[in-house]
Amino acid sequence: MDIKSFSEELRGYFNLQADRDHEEAIVSQIINDVSFRGAKLWVLIFAILIASLGLNINSTAVIIGAMLISPLMGPIIGMGLAVGTNNFDLLKRSVKNYVVATIFSVLTATIYFFISPLGEAQSELLARTSPTLYDVLIAFCGGAAGIIALCTHNKGNVIPGVAIATALMPPLCTAGYGLATGHLLYFLGAFYLFFINTVFIALSTYFGVRLLGFHKHEFMSAWRERRAHRLLTAVVVVTMIPAAVMTVMIVRKSVFDHNVHRFLKNELTQSGTQVISNSVEGRTLRVVAVGREINAATQAEAQKQLQHYGLGEYKLSIIQGAQTDSLLQLNNQLTQLSTTREADRQQLMELSSQTALLSEQLEGYVRYEELSAAMRPELKVLFPQVKALSLSPVSEVHRDTTARRHFVLALVSTDGGRRLPAADATKLRQWLQSRVGNDSLVVIER
Repeated sequence: MDIKSFSEELRGYFNLQADRDHEEAIVSQIINDVSFRGAKLWVLIFAILIASLGLNINSTAVIIGAMLISPLMGPIIGMGLAVGTNNFDLLKRSVKNYVVATIFSVLTATIYFFISPLGEAQSELLARTSPTLYDVLIAFCGGAAGIIALCTHNKGNVIPGVAIATALMPPLCTAGYGLATGHLLYFLGAFYLFFINTVFIALSTYFGVRLLGFHKHEFMSAWRERRAHRLLTAVVVVTMIPAAVMTVMIVRKSVFDHNVHRFLKNELTQSGTQVISNSVEGRTLRVVAVGREINAATQAEAQKQLQHYGLGEYKLSIIQGAQTDSLLQLNNQLTQLSTTREADRQQLMELSSQTALLSEQLEGYVRYEELSAAMRPELKVLFPQVKALSLSPVSEVHRDTTARRHFVLALVSTDGGRRLPAADATKLRQWLQSRVGNDSLVVIER
């Protein structure tokens, strides 16, 4: 097979004209889906309520169901078709219905969240408040798949899939939540995500109708056509800039955290030492370690190696706990006393007892520090209303008996100081018991 035959066969696989429906039928269907009146408006309102319920109870399945029945794609695709065919009347009609649908959607969500007894922001809600460049790509690819499917004889289930992938409903519901609860940043972030989806679904529709060769309406002048295209380009660019900035910030933060993790693992890992936390304050990388001391030579060498992990502008500061220092001091004393006279054995036994006690305390301290760090991501998703969680082992002595009771104390702080609902408090206790592995658990809300 020669190159010409191969290229012709390859073009046959990607030929969009083979399955294309009649242009009049495609345009007629898109125009019919633009209008929001009567039953379609009621369907939109109920879809918004379903999506709001799903976001409120953090149910992905309910949110997907709401997106499947949502008719929001109609005016957005209508705008893309109107720009692609120079149909100014269709553009005005699409924009009008798009504004109507957006206002009713946000208003419905605002009313729902204003009267809803569940006021905490769940993870599904928070996921719609920080748009990135990836949302731009999802909207553009989803819109491209949608317009191609609309232009074929057998449309299949592409349009419902596009509605789910581009997620038009949840951002509007989250915007309503922001208005109802007074979180302006939630409203702005969610509405910006909805606007991203709108612009890039319409943009991919525009490219689709141009690629498929739809007939254009004639502008009154070529100058107006050029102005319309420049306006479209400006809207696209302005929409992408904040999303691109957010994406760069997220990627930089992820790369920085990865570099710090590699540095700690490769340069500060030694037998008997446990790095329990790290933080950045200005240009200082603070590391908290317990156990065997990281000596000055190791610290100096680690400081030199920072540049190999992209951290050359940071100064290393290692904080080693007082409990660790006490344990090391006692071990040194034990080594010295092991060669002393028989009369010093009693002191040696006392120091051994203190060493064992400190070792046990240190082990418990490290265990709960590590456990708290491991639980942080789960806590943020399962109980976003919990602002802080403290875990510590406690020994209780009663006045009338010499018996001691040992248990784990969990101090819980919530946003605004409000107590958790009974159901959430029970769920939190069960989760803590399963993660801590101790039946003797006392949970106190403060």
